[in-house]
Amino acid sequence: MSEQTPEARLNILLSETSVSLACAESCTGGLIASRVIDIAGSSAYMLGGVVSYSNAAKQNILNVRHGTLIAYGAVSEPVAEEMATGVKNLFNADYAISVTGIAGPGGGTAEKPVGLTYIGLALPDGTVRVQRHLWQGSRIEVKQQSADAALNWLIEVIQHELGG
Repeated sequence: MSEQTPEARLNILLSETSVSLACAESCTGGLIASRVIDIAGSSAYMLGGVVSYSNAAKQNILNVRHGTLIAYGAVSEPVAEEMATGVKNLFNADYAISVTGIAGPGGGTAEKPVGLTYIGLALPDGTVRVQRHLWQGSRIEVKQQSADAALNWLIEVIQHELGG
């Protein structure tokens, strides 16, 4: 049997539960949501997603605070956290994933190099966890690695929370 994709594994997991999901994506540009809804049956748990590529979209749609963007920059742990909370609240989802990062090839600095990505995960109890990653590769590879990491982490957390 061939190894299943993360989105296929997520579909099996979420189809057996009554939990819902929403996504807020910046550098991945909707890739996570697209992969999730590529799987038949995902309408049972996927509530929606937001591609918040600009700071204005992060603020106006996801309620990321202007002060957070100014203090930490769009690619930061606090912004990933606020994006996840914002999209969870927007769609009234049980779980929410957010991704913000620098896919490249330009835009990186010494402090925030190309490939730096933060993934936020908002949980049903209102807590938010954030992972920091530094990927190598092309723009497409950074997007793909970010999407894979977000989906795999979501699966791991849901399995742990459901006791499985």
